[in-house]
This record gives sequence, structure tokens and C-alpha cells, in this order.
Amino acid sequence: MSSQPVEFKKQVTHSDWYKSLTKFEKSDIRKTSWQLINTLVPYAISWIVMVLMLNHYHLPYYTIVPVLLVSSGFLVRVFIIFHDCGHGSFYDSKRLNAITGYITGVLVFTPYEEWKHAHAVHHATVGDLERRGSGDIWTMTVEEYLTCSKWKRLGYRMYRNPLILFVLGPPGLFIIAQRFPTKGSGKMERRSVVITDIALAALVGLASITIGLKTYLLIQIPLMTLAGIFGVWLFYVQHQYLEVYWERHQKWDPIRAALEGSSYYKLPKVLQWFSGNIGLHHIHHLRPRIPNYNLQQSYDEVPALRAIEPLTIGRSFRSLFMHLWDENQKKMVSCWSVRNRLKGQAT
Repeated sequence: MSSQPVEFKKQVTHSDWYKSLTKFEKSDIRKTSWQLINTLVPYAISWIVMVLMLNHYHLPYYTIVPVLLVSSGFLVRVFIIFHDCGHGSFYDSKRLNAITGYITGVLVFTPYEEWKHAHAVHHATVGDLERRGSGDIWTMTVEEYLTCSKWKRLGYRMYRNPLILFVLGPPGLFIIAQRFPTKGSGKMERRSVVITDIALAALVGLASITIGLKTYLLIQIPLMTLAGIFGVWLFYVQHQYLEVYWERHQKWDPIRAALEGSSYYKLPKVLQWFSGNIGLHHIHHLRPRIPNYNLQQSYDEVPALRAIEPLTIGRSFRSLFMHLWDENQKKMVSCWSVRNRLKGQAT
């Protein structure tokens, strides 16, 4: 086995700048409390406004669309809080992280322990070609794509179709798929699914006898869809871009996977706020115990973190056309380019 990955990891983890990141891992109860207030309160207010618009003022449904858009932004921010709890970074207390994680998990239709486990696997295996398949986007290599059956290739292209991946997929994932435990889930993970489903059933029942089931569904379904689209897109571009890091396990390095296999998605300040700084994903994967509200400060104060080239919104849309990892070229390529390459070879 090559010592290069070990040497690279040692070089980074023994550096002064890496050690200095420890100070950003400390949770701040004032920042934590304020984030809960500036997220959950306006989210609740947006719900009240939409219910009043539909049930009290009987306005046309399309009039709530602007409120839905803003509300979906706050729901993404709720997921960031949930996400930090799963990493044990939102509070210093494991108990408080779990309580907040379960509550916010109900709001985002996601079982806390089940997601926490899958996401931990994602962090431990990101960029490792031989450990794909848990908490990530289905990614095939060029060789795998060429040697699999035509039906699997068709299924892969359908999965990668933006309509499936970003429009139909998110509500299917959050509303339906996450109502069931995944294969191989442990007792704690399965229990979290049951608890979340019971809480959601109670929430739907309460909504039915207060605001009415129709009103609830007219708000909740598009709200989850909009927030899901934005959230899945964020997750996608954080690990699917032209020169992202992928390597076979023998040569895989977790530090390189964090710094080179996770993008710095540079967003406008408003979108960065709604997404809880998660665009600074290279820092998050390098030190996942840093709370979201400390990511920007760590970026500003540690020059080594600014060496990563940012992924702009304009450049990020190219990721839509990058489907396969080319192990020879060390970059993502499209299915079409592979098909054209084969046609060229045939002629």
C-alpha cells in the first residue's frame, strides 16, 4: 500500500492551521439559541400567514407562492440545525442535540438516528470508490457504465435526469422513502423511524381538526418539495463537480476527500444564510464538529481554507451534465461524451 495518503494526512493534521480549527468547534449557546429563534419563529409565522390567506381571507392559492418560497428557505435552515445536531456540533450536550434533532427531524420529515447513521457513513467514505452507496448520490465510473447491462445504463441515466433527481426525487425521499428504515438499520435507527412517523401522524391529525387536512396538504407538500429541491441540489453540487476527488480505497485519503472532494459552493449572502453556511462544505467535511455558525469565521481566519477554488452558481450548473467518474482522466464526464467516444472508436 502506498504511503502517500498517510503522508498527506499527516502533513495536514500536524499543521498549525489544522490544529487551530479546534477553537471553532466549541458550541456557543447564545448563537445556538439565536439560530433557533431566527429560524423556527419566522418559519412558524410563515405557516400562520399562509393558513390565514387560505382559510380566513380565502385568497387564490397562487397568492401564497411567495410566502411558500420564503418558508421553504427557513425549512432548509431547519434541516441545517437538524444536520448539526446529528454531528453533535449544535450543542455540547449529546442529550440536547438528540432532543433538538428529533424535534427538527419531525419538521423536515427525517428520522434523526436513521439519518445520523447514514450521514456518518457518508462522511467516513466520501470520495472512496470502493465504499459508495450510503448517504450519497449514485455515481458510476466510466468502466462500470460501459460493462453493465443496457437496462442498468438506462436506469442510471433516468436516475441522473434532473427531472427525477431534483424535482420528483426530493418529495419522494422526504415524504415517502424516509417513512421506512433502510436495510440493515440497527434497533436505535429503526426506533427513530417509528417515533418520527408517529409524531408526523399526530401532527397530521392535529392539522386535520384545526386548519383542515386539505389546507395542511396544500401547504406542506409544495413546501417540502421546494425545500427538498434546494437541499438535494446543495448536496449534489457539494460532491458532484468536474475535478472532484474520487480514489480507490488503497489510495484514498480522508483529508484530500474533505478538501478536494467537497466543494466550496460560493453563494450570495442571503442564500448562504438560509443554507446555514453549508456551502463551505470543504471545511465541514474537514472538521464536522464545527457548528454551521462558525464556518464562515473559520474560513476568514485560516488562509489555508481559502486556497480552495470556489464553485460559483454559474459553474455549478455544469454539474448537471457530469454523470460518470473517469478514472483515467480523474474528472467527471457525461454519458454523452462516453457514447460519442465509443462511436469515434467504432469508425
